[in-house]
Amino acid sequence: MSIRVATAPDSWGVWFPQNEKQTPWNRCMDEMQKAGYEGVELGPWGYFPTEYAELKQELDQRQLTLVGGTVGGNYVDDSSIAHMIQTIDQLAPLLKQFSEAKYVVLLVDMFTDLMTGELSMPRTLTEDQWQQLYRNVQRACDHIRSYGLVPALHPHVDCYIQTEEEIEKVLANTDATLCFDTGHHVYGGGDPVAFFKKHHDRIPYVHIKECNMDIKREMDENGWSFAKAVVEGIMCEPGSGSIDFADLFDFMRSVGYEGWVTVEQDMYPVKSYDDPLPIAKRTREYLKKLGL
Repeated sequence: MSIRVATAPDSWGVWFPQNEKQTPWNRCMDEMQKAGYEGVELGPWGYFPTEYAELKQELDQRQLTLVGGTVGGNYVDDSSIAHMIQTIDQLAPLLKQFSEAKYVVLLVDMFTDLMTGELSMPRTLTEDQWQQLYRNVQRACDHIRSYGLVPALHPHVDCYIQTEEEIEKVLANTDATLCFDTGHHVYGGGDPVAFFKKHHDRIPYVHIKECNMDIKREMDENGWSFAKAVVEGIMCEPGSGSIDFADLFDFMRSVGYEGWVTVEQDMYPVKSYDDPLPIAKRTREYLKKLGL
């Protein structure tokens, strides 16, 4: 049994397929290797190459393993999910050509504007909307499984699947499996270690992330957007916040968790292209000290 460690473009300040504030993809991939990671996620579809031959060549020359990809949508908007299904139909055949790339992370659209913090959707759902959400989560999971891949629903900050209560409602009303993001879980007021211990049989894939709750309180007091909070350092280096990762990893080993965990540290936009690599190296060394 082994737990292997990957990273994601998010840790290089990448949130979008193309954006002038983001680290160029080839530099990002170079530094993933330099930081000592074995595997990578694709990040937003279209950031890394999407053609098999080019992507394989770029990964192989850096001795990196592809572990999964990401799509997202608004689960109370059927047209949004239809578009997401189309993206899955592009992404899944690519992932199938890589032996380790079995996870499709399903992001959930935020109800606040990423940049302004203003509400972009209602903060709460009606019962009919919850039922629509369950149907669309199930639809996405079923579609991913039809390719022989693993759906990994990703609870997220400022979305309808954020708190422990909301996550458990989705688990009770669908057969979704989770991409469990430890930092987002803390942001939502939960205890990630206790939650993992309770629901580990529904968690095939984990994102390692840390949240600075002092900055979260400052965010709430000042009405910051999530993007502003990221610039202020709300998602900090693993080991510098409140999460007991040693306890988490010990439990994961005890229940036979096998496969990948992926480090993500929201950093958009990086102040300098030189910032992510030292952080990525320190994080990898920290995880090595915990046996990963």
